Amino acid sequence: MNFFDTVGKMALGSRLRLLTDKITEDAAAIYKLYDIDMHPKWFPVFYVLSNGAAKTITAIAKEIGHSHPSVSKIIGEMSGKGLVKEKKDKADGRRNMVSLTPKGKEITEKIKDQYSDVNNAIEEISAGTRNDLWKAIEEWEFLLEQQTLLRRVQLQKKARESQDVKIVDYRPEYQQAFKALNEQWISTWFKMEAADYKALDNPQGYILKNGGHILVALYKEVPVGVCALIKMNDPDYDFELAKMAVSPTVQGKSIGWMLGNAVIEKARSLGAAKIYLESNTILKPAINLYHKLGFQKVVGRITPYERCNIQMELTL
Repeated sequence: MNFFDTVGKMALGSRLRLLTDKITEDAAAIYKLYDIDMHPKWFPVFYVLSNGAAKTITAIAKEIGHSHPSVSKIIGEMSGKGLVKEKKDKADGRRNMVSLTPKGKEITEKIKDQYSDVNNAIEEISAGTRNDLWKAIEEWEFLLEQQTLLRRVQLQKKARESQDVKIVDYRPEYQQAFKALNEQWISTWFKMEAADYKALDNPQGYILKNGGHILVALYKEVPVGVCALIKMNDPDYDFELAKMAVSPTVQGKSIGWMLGNAVIEKARSLGAAKIYLESNTILKPAINLYHKLGFQKVVGRITPYERCNIQMELTL
């Protein structure tokens, strides 16, 4: 049974490497066929320099889409074969200019027949296929420039793992998790304050009985995230979004985003017009999340927390 038929598109990289290895092996033999002493991986650099103008390593790397260290290594190997030379730029002595040596220039004439024959052979292969590989590669390159394969896999991973997340209403058995999750992040960055203990030691009396709500994120039925809506006695705001915490063990699964949206929807369902929150700019992921949820910075309000240096609001 064919390995790639069994594994499928997960083995895309392996299959492309195998194809590349086959072509590279043939390419080395093709250079020998035409009595040209050149390694296949040197070709992009050679081709750029064969136009005649001397170039910096940076310019070559940019033109062929390689890294500077990669091109520098190739230049070193080609120099060892006597195909290229480097010299200081007359206009800027800090730069080295790379150009073909007379031996390298000789190859530019010898290789013309090889160019023609290779191009015709590839056209022959293309004519025998139903799909245009060259255009397909261009399309893949374009799409991967927009979003890398790594990023696409990360998003798929998040989407799959989010199916194991449930946002539920607070129950008394979640009190320990509510307190522990918040104590963890507060103690990591700051110190626990009196206002923290009021909410965390008695969520039932301090938050829920006063018209507030607490939501809990369960990952595989384990409480890993919490967030509270505290009813405010304030003419400008209905609720304060507070005591949001997500366990470091599940960060990267968009649980904070899911919790934030759930809390906002809860406030909206209760007829709230505005939500308020307090935070600290050292908590960059949290601030980014609040901006993503639609919160905007406000100033000038009194806060019970020493650690607060930013206040935000969301108009529903």
